[in-house]
Amino acid sequence: MTQSPYDKRFDATSRAPAGSAEAQVVVASYRTYAEAERAVDYLSDHQFPVQRAAIVGRGLSSVERITGRMTIWRAAAQSAASGAVLGALFGWLFGLFDWVNPIVSGLLLALYGAIFGAVVGGLLGLLGHALTGGRRDFSSVAGMRAESYDVLVDAEVAGQATQLLDAPGAPGRGRADGSR
Repeated sequence: MTQSPYDKRFDATSRAPAGSAEAQVVVASYRTYAEAERAVDYLSDHQFPVQRAAIVGRGLSSVERITGRMTIWRAAAQSAASGAVLGALFGWLFGLFDWVNPIVSGLLLALYGAIFGAVVGGLLGLLGHALTGGRRDFSSVAGMRAESYDVLVDAEVAGQATQLLDAPGAPGRGRADGSR
């Protein structure tokens, strides 16, 4: 069975991310993205060819932060707001291109569109929330979190990156240099 070129994955044992022509090695590992970003910025400030570097998040986890309770009225209000914005945009466009009577102002059409969009959006929000049957009565924001962030560079310039990161005043190499 042949492996598709789109099915290549980057794992902890491979030395190069999918699609990379050259082998890359880990020169630093940090607990936060900000630390990894600071290290790459330091390399850039010291004329290192940062186009040959990558920051790779390891141990990715999906995180969903709950932002509040979702009531039927909150669902209606959020959908009404979205509908109003969309309706105003369509109304304004109809007025802008004179698709409706040119005497009617584009702003007036935007106002009518906002009102119509809010009503339709609110009704759809009510209906949509009612159809869930209470299975998801909360709102949330989804995101990703990594356990650590590795700085990888092409093998040919790994020595230069290691030397720069180990220099006095440099951010260090995090856990890659043996310190915990």
